Amino acid sequence: SGFGFSKINCAALPAELLERELFGYESPGASGAARSRPGKLEMAQKGTLLLDDVAELPLPLQARLVHVLQEKQSFRAGGEGRIEVDVRIIAATSQNLEQAIANRTLREDLYYRLSAFTVHVPPLRQRREEIPLLMGYLMNRVARHYGLPARMFSPAVLEACQAHSW
Repeated sequence: SGFGFSKINCAALPAELLERELFGYESPGASGAARSRPGKLEMAQKGTLLLDDVAELPLPLQARLVHVLQEKQSFRAGGEGRIEVDVRIIAATSQNLEQAIANRTLREDLYYRLSAFTVHVPPLRQRREEIPLLMGYLMNRVARHYGLPARMFSPAVLEACQAHSW
């Protein structure tokens, strides 16, 4: 392990499965032998973990994540052994985090632990001038994937895409 990259979508999984995915688990197997699986925190050791939709993380898991960030240690669900955690966290959300804190759906201490460096990306509808660049990039990527030459978009298509309410 080392220098890994892991991603987890906090909104896509129920709380129990999210806990197992994030922190890993240990459980006794049918034969008495313990089964264990590392979590995303462990797999990204010395690397990066992307928490997508972090504001959807259930409050108990937020508390556990704050503890991991403070202590730089974790433990697997059902396990007792401590695991050293040295990982960079990138957290993404489309929610207004100040509002989530006010509504008590996001822990303020987690927000401050994660917000050391904040990048605000306005929605595409506020950056319409970037749409032709984005379309060109995606066209080149798809063309390369299929081994075909990239095609040009007509001015009418570019105009229609820029007029769309993204």
